Amino acid sequence: MTRRSSHGLRPGLFLVGFALFLVAAATLFGGGSSERSAPAGGAAGASSESGGATSDGAAAAVNPPLEVDFITEEQALRRGLAVATFAGGCFWCMEPPYDKLDGVISTTSGYSGGHVVNPRYEEVITGTTGHAEVVQIVFDPTVVTYEQLLDVFWVNIDPLDAGGQFCDRGTEYRSEIFFHTPEQQAAAEASRDRINASGVLPGHTVTQITPLEAFYPAEEYHQDYYLKNPLRYLLYRTSCGRDARLAQLWGSTQ
Repeated sequence: MTRRSSHGLRPGLFLVGFALFLVAAATLFGGGSSERSAPAGGAAGASSESGGATSDGAAAAVNPPLEVDFITEEQALRRGLAVATFAGGCFWCMEPPYDKLDGVISTTSGYSGGHVVNPRYEEVITGTTGHAEVVQIVFDPTVVTYEQLLDVFWVNIDPLDAGGQFCDRGTEYRSEIFFHTPEQQAAAEASRDRINASGVLPGHTVTQITPLEAFYPAEEYHQDYYLKNPLRYLLYRTSCGRDARLAQLWGSTQ
């Protein structure tokens, strides 16, 4: 980038211009949770209709549903399909490895594991709603199995990190398997146990395996983010150190 001389500019105008440059640079190259800002021209989410949850979770907030076009679990089951839900840090990064699998019908970024109904992104990233960023996968079980989805999940996360994933810190970026059926629970636990017994990792997994209580789709601008904003997605993923850490953990299996 060519640096333009400030000679001859009034000091006030120079400072304003420099501040705007810093804001633009942070928007383009920022990483972690600050990377995922609301789209230009408006906030990403609405305020709660009934107020926020108390510190002990006694009064959960209830937001109106977001207008997001996705295949619900009920719709999937009516079509003879199956559904899986995984948390692996930034949901932007968990869609691509599943989208390229034969038998995967759709992936939807969203939120699970918390106490707020229809949470908004700004609420979730505070870490106070209990939600994790997740990707929900609708798949054809006659083409791809749940066990194969688990294999993809493990090599795309750091299962040794209890504080978040890669550069994204906090419980909202935790790794977690949300099972939909007892069969999925058994498969997830068996998969975890095999990894722990294999010795491929320098420690035991801390990834939680819990029943899915609810899934809420994330705002529309989060859906297929890697396709809508490929440059920004690549910059974020690289600056977050995700691929470097995955290669360190999984090597050629990743």
